[in-house]
Amino acid sequence: MRFGIVLFTSDRGITPAAAAKAAEERGFRSFFVPEHTHIPVRRDAAHPTTGDASLPDDRYMRTLDPWVALATAAAVTERIELSTAVALPVEHDVITLAKTIATLDHLSGGRVSLGAGFGWNTDELADHGVPGNKRRTVLREYLEAMNALWTQEEAAYDGQFVKFGPSWAWPKPVQKHVPVLVGTAGTEKGFRWIAESADGWITTPYEHEVLLERLKLLSKVWQDAGREGRPRVVALDGKPDPQRLADWQTAEVTDVLYGLPDKPEADVLAFLDRLAVKLAPFGLAA
Repeated sequence: MRFGIVLFTSDRGITPAAAAKAAEERGFRSFFVPEHTHIPVRRDAAHPTTGDASLPDDRYMRTLDPWVALATAAAVTERIELSTAVALPVEHDVITLAKTIATLDHLSGGRVSLGAGFGWNTDELADHGVPGNKRRTVLREYLEAMNALWTQEEAAYDGQFVKFGPSWAWPKPVQKHVPVLVGTAGTEKGFRWIAESADGWITTPYEHEVLLERLKLLSKVWQDAGREGRPRVVALDGKPDPQRLADWQTAEVTDVLYGLPDKPEADVLAFLDRLAVKLAPFGLAA
């Protein structure tokens, strides 16, 4: 079981580069950042936790661009995985985004994975021309089209929302396959989508008590879809609990992520030191 960090980036507090460097130095294996291009002031979409248009954290409207943030982190680290929890690919031009991710993977030596979401904020999606009731279809086409650009010498795609003719696009990622993780609620519908189009699941932060049952369902759906091996499971945790971590380790959770506080750099580094001590019995080592 690997341990990683999520930094809810903003234009204040610790920078992504400083946070990623500090995490790597303390033995954390992955570094994740989120994405929102903007938050429409007037929204019909309710936030999943508040149940209405209010936001639980003002960083939603202050997030940094994830790929620029990860590029700065790549420049000061050597080993740590660079990922998103979660990015919203459909809010970008698909060809340009494929180039951005491939470039980051190329320059980082093959350390990138893509954590993608469908997008709870359908008003935000609408501003990018994405119909809320088609966001899963659009994301599937984006992933397929980007994979074509990453792996084929002359890539083309002909879908409902993505179309381009035979094209050259370099650099290719260092990795033969860029891992795709999907952040969504642990439902059978979501797991079927993951089994068809992705490599793993990023949990929501609110599934601690039911995660073990959700994992049984994910395993069944994965096997029923004819997928080999096991999906990657990235669990978002709160405070480390020894019994919960032991249970997750037994259940073959592959990754556990911890969020950093929205505080100045010195406070965040002290938090990382305390967290590293708590996770040392479970294999975290600098």
